[in-house]
Amino acid sequence: MARNFRRDRKAAPISELNVTNLIDLGFTLLIIFMIATPLINQEQTIPIELPAESQRPQDKPDPDTRFETITIRANGAVSLAGDEVPLAQLEAALTEYAAMPKPPVFRIRMDQDSTAQQFISVMDALKNQRLSKITFDTTVSTQ
Repeated sequence: MARNFRRDRKAAPISELNVTNLIDLGFTLLIIFMIATPLINQEQTIPIELPAESQRPQDKPDPDTRFETITIRANGAVSLAGDEVPLAQLEAALTEYAAMPKPPVFRIRMDQDSTAQQFISVMDALKNQRLSKITFDTTVSTQ
C-alpha cells in the first residue's frame, strides 16, 4: 500500500506576522541609545573653573603712563575717553592715539551682558591701529 505524504494545499491567507526581526531591531536601537546617552550628557556637564581675578597686590603702574578707557555697554554703545563713538568709527577715532610717540594703555571696561562680537570688534580696531597695550577692568567676585 502506497502512502501519500503530501498535504493538501489550501489557498488560505497567513494570519500570523513574524515580528522577530522587529524585536531584534528594537533591542539594537535600545542598546545604541543606552550607550550614546551618557556620552551626550557627559559632554554637556564637563566641569570647568572660570577665570577669576587674582587677589594679590598689583604692581603700581609707571606714573608717566597715560591711560585711556574704552567702555563697551550691553546695548552695543562704545565710549572712548568718555565720548560715545559708533563702533564702526572706533578705528578712525584711534588713529590720533596711534600717531603718538608713546601711545597710551587702553583700559577696556565691558558690561557683563555685552556680546563677544562687540569685544572682538573693539579688539580688531585696536589691532588694526597697532595699539597693543591693553588692560581689562574687572571686579572681584565675593563667592
